[in-house]
Amino acid sequence: MSKYQFIKHFKEIRKSDVEIVGGKGANLGELTNFGLDVPPGFCVTAEGYNAFIDYAGLNDKVRELMEEIDVEDTAKLAEASNEIRRIINNGEIKPEIEEEIRSAYRALNEEIGIEDAEVAVRSSATAEDLPDASFAGQQDTYLHISGEDELVNHVRRCWASLWTPRAIYYREKQNYDHFKVALAVVVQKMVNSAKSGVMFTANPITSNREEMMINASWGLGEAVVSGTVSPDEYLINKASKEVLEKHLANKKVMVVKDTSGIGTQEVDVASLLGSEAVSGECLSPEELNTLIEAGIKIESLYGSVQDIEWGLDQDTHGLYILQSRPITTLKDDVENMSKENKLEEKLTPLVRGLAASPGIGRGRVKLIKDISEIELIEEGDVLVTGMTNPDMVPAMRKSVAVVTDEGGRTCHAAIVSRELGIPCIVGSTNATEVLKDGMEITVDATRGVVYEGFVLKEEDKKEEAAAGGPGLGVNMDQLRTLTAPPTGTKIYMNLGEPDLIDKYKNLPLDGIGLMRTEFIFTNMIGAHPMHLVKTGQGDMMVEKLAEGISKVASAIYPKPLVVRMSDFRTNEFRGLKGGDEVEPHEENPMIGWRGVSRYISPKYEDGFRLECQAMKKVREDFGLTNVIAMLPFVRTPEELKVVQGIMAEEGLERSKDFKMWIMAEVPSVVFQAEEFAELVDGFSIGSNDLTQLVMGADRDSGILNNMGYFDERNVAVKRAIKILIDACNKKGITISICGQGPSQYPEFAEFLVESGITSMSVNPDTVDYTRRLVASVEQKMILKRLRENK
Repeated sequence: MSKYQFIKHFKEIRKSDVEIVGGKGANLGELTNFGLDVPPGFCVTAEGYNAFIDYAGLNDKVRELMEEIDVEDTAKLAEASNEIRRIINNGEIKPEIEEEIRSAYRALNEEIGIEDAEVAVRSSATAEDLPDASFAGQQDTYLHISGEDELVNHVRRCWASLWTPRAIYYREKQNYDHFKVALAVVVQKMVNSAKSGVMFTANPITSNREEMMINASWGLGEAVVSGTVSPDEYLINKASKEVLEKHLANKKVMVVKDTSGIGTQEVDVASLLGSEAVSGECLSPEELNTLIEAGIKIESLYGSVQDIEWGLDQDTHGLYILQSRPITTLKDDVENMSKENKLEEKLTPLVRGLAASPGIGRGRVKLIKDISEIELIEEGDVLVTGMTNPDMVPAMRKSVAVVTDEGGRTCHAAIVSRELGIPCIVGSTNATEVLKDGMEITVDATRGVVYEGFVLKEEDKKEEAAAGGPGLGVNMDQLRTLTAPPTGTKIYMNLGEPDLIDKYKNLPLDGIGLMRTEFIFTNMIGAHPMHLVKTGQGDMMVEKLAEGISKVASAIYPKPLVVRMSDFRTNEFRGLKGGDEVEPHEENPMIGWRGVSRYISPKYEDGFRLECQAMKKVREDFGLTNVIAMLPFVRTPEELKVVQGIMAEEGLERSKDFKMWIMAEVPSVVFQAEEFAELVDGFSIGSNDLTQLVMGADRDSGILNNMGYFDERNVAVKRAIKILIDACNKKGITISICGQGPSQYPEFAEFLVESGITSMSVNPDTVDYTRRLVASVEQKMILKRLRENK
């Protein structure tokens, strides 16, 4: 019998002990008793938590704070959560509990032969109908904790984490009694993983139980689990142990022990392990085989397919199993499919690339070498080409998916596909060589893989369910809007084609932060503005442009619509009817005659005046005063004043009812930020062009993208952005950003919010995710300030 009342060693725990040690603790005990290599440790039981609350006299205080709480009020929720956690962290621990924790820790030190051993301190929820999987990320984990005092302190912090805002919100939404959940704490020898990851003993994508999938990356496992890094991926046949597929990712970051000695930090792989480790294979053949054997053994012991977290220790080079739990998301009918259906769903990958616009598209390949062949594209084809350009947009609209050899996630094909809602894979390097005309393929642009044949049919059912399904009465976008957390930072959406607004208007958005007029030019007008001026067709351009803008403005009224005036470059404008007669040839159009420099030029001014007349028509004739004008690629305050004069002559003058923004995407705007801020009502940071110009890295270059040069998180780019934000906040004007950075990199979104950005505009597929991400960041900031002001 154990000498402890509030402590259970792993060897004393079975899977049936969930009510005592929580789901995580029960699993670790079961794995230990199976004889697997689990880092040794113990659990502070749920009884310990309840005894602490009773001894410290906190139960009534917590109930009182919870009585009046409105979980939809972010500030009030954060305030209540902070106060509950404060009183728990200041509460006196029952002496018997504290002594048992210290004693168990000393015994663990003796067992492993290390004084003040580093341990991981993890929360483990106890309610059986609220398994840990439902609470992913809601309670806290602390890594690299050393010493008795620190351990006791972090056990109490784990207890307090039962009352984080997200945990309270989740329980409230699930109608679960907050006071029926207790928290056990797992204390486990810290594995200093050189490599780590996740292993599924069934294919989690296809539900095929005859396969297993292993994800691996450098450093500690939280980088893989959190999605911070894209890991190497292996698909294995369990019977033969043969590697069916292997995809090596660019592993740019890794999580390691913090230099302070407590907790973790994120570092660049290239700086710590060398540049070859970024794209190099993480696992050796021997290590991969060890993992395969362990996965098969664990599945056999449990009698069910498992989701396993693992780490290869840097010091011992041994494999440790950190967690194992049943996979609950597989489709039962997959096992019972006929052999014929299994053959139909056999996945044969043909091409891999960067997943640039998510979704799945099935169709026949149409290889397009250049603009002269776009007429070959028919409705339902998959457009395969080296790289798209603006002239190909009509063909892209007909396509079910786009695959390119070149480009990164901010190239033309990627941006346009996301705005059109078309699945797109870029940077494949060899799609035009491997994929043949007429070939039937499935483009999985969520994972960046092109498969032979029409497969992944189950994904269609998932998408139908996500859309709400028949008879629900409300679609998923509307449901997300109803349940979306409030944020102080406005969440806007980028929009391509005006016709798409009906598809996206129910998303939880605060407005449209970027609508580019280029789509209206290419799809509704089709001719160069100066050609229309010369041929007396200017009125047609005004009508069509006003029609496209008003369609969107009326659909979201009174939410704002930020319309970016045309930003065609010379090579793009030349593709419009009559463009070859008026457009010059430039060696580098990306930094050539574009944006405001074009508007104030006598060679284009009349064309720009037509754009102004269209916007005036939308505002005055249609009464849509929610439209904001945004000027692209501004270089100097002087040219900005000139263009504002032209706009004023056309009836568009800044006032309380008419706002004017500029795109902040040229470094000169950074250096003169306050001067520009005096002249406009807002900035929208064009992070794609700004990163390109700060780093001197072509955003369309797949090579530079893959090498990590094109990255908004670069220190120089972040410093430029911070200067822009500070200038706008000082002058009291809007500061927004449009680009994929905030939704692609959570830490970048956190930087923006902490720096004082007032809004973000992201593509439709990430609106909901970005709102929830920003809400989480804002809650953390509120809590931090409350703690600082205690």
